[in-house]
This record gives sequence, C-alpha cells and structure tokens, in this order.
Amino acid sequence: MTALSSPLNLPKWLEENSHLLKPPINNHLIYNDPLTVQIVGGPNARTDYHINETPEFFYQYKGRMLLKTVQEKNGSSEFIDIYINEGDLFLLPANIPHNPVRFEDTVGVVLELPRPETSVDRLRWYCRKCGEKVHEKSFYCTDLGTQLKEAVGQFQEDEKARTCGKCGEVNEAKPTKEMMEKMRTGPS
Repeated sequence: MTALSSPLNLPKWLEENSHLLKPPINNHLIYNDPLTVQIVGGPNARTDYHINETPEFFYQYKGRMLLKTVQEKNGSSEFIDIYINEGDLFLLPANIPHNPVRFEDTVGVVLELPRPETSVDRLRWYCRKCGEKVHEKSFYCTDLGTQLKEAVGQFQEDEKARTCGKCGEVNEAKPTKEMMEKMRTGPS
C-alpha cells in the first residue's frame, strides 16, 4: 500500500516557496503521479502557444490570468482570449493551442494528465502582425518547466525562426511591457 502524503496548504506553501516561481514559465511541480499538479505564478514572459494532447485544468487561486487560444471556427483559425478570474475553474480540451498569460502577483494551479508514451507536446509561435504560424517545436514532455524554458530560449536566440515567412515580421520571444499592460487591462 502506498503511503499518503500530507495535504498541501497553498497559502503556507506560497509564503515559504514563492521564490521558486521563476520566469519565463514561473511554474513549480508539486505532484507528478498520477496527475501533474503545478503551481504557477506571474508574471510570465512567453509568446508561445502550447499544444498538449491531453486536457489541462486551470484553477486561478489569486488574481486574474488570460488564456490566449487558437480555435478552429468555420474552417479557419481564430484567436480567442479567455480571461480566468480569481476563484475560476477552467477545463481546456486537448489539442487547443494556448498561451497562458499570467500577470504580476497572480497564482494559479494547473493539473494535467500523464502523457501517453506516444504523446507529443508542441510549442507554436504565431506572427503578431499577420497571425501566420512562424515556428513550431515538438517534444515528448518529461519536465515541462525545463523543456519549455529551453525551447523559448532557443526561439529567442534564433532570428530566422522568429521571422514570419509570409510578411517578414521579426517576432519577439517575450511580450513587451506594452503588450502585457494591454492584455492585463482587457475585458472584465
């Protein structure tokens, strides 16, 4: 029989461990079996869209976050913003490109299912000017925080990967302060 761990007191954990929530992803893995449970703080500094072959569950513990998504509607891709407010729960279906934008002084909890051995996670970047896919990185996820940070760093260092083949725009790996403020003050 497996020994049970003690319950985790989230306010106490944050008081003692918030220093572990570091950019660009700001996540810390709490449990990894049978579910992946992460505490994620803000602000984060990402422009990529994560594509996971399993659903993701979001609980916004403190503050408000923005989940930028790309959804298929009438045969074309549409960028749709979903604001998740303090206390809100949200279940994101599998295979939806999403960019979780977390603002200063916010905390959320994200639950994910274990990836099947055949599962491939993807990070995709879209052109901020024309919306075209600019770059994509695929990997089998073993450590989301480390692998995301590595992929974001590679994208940031590679101007060719950041350049849109359709319109020529050189895209950023991190949102600007102006972009973050515009997203933070979006619809309430």
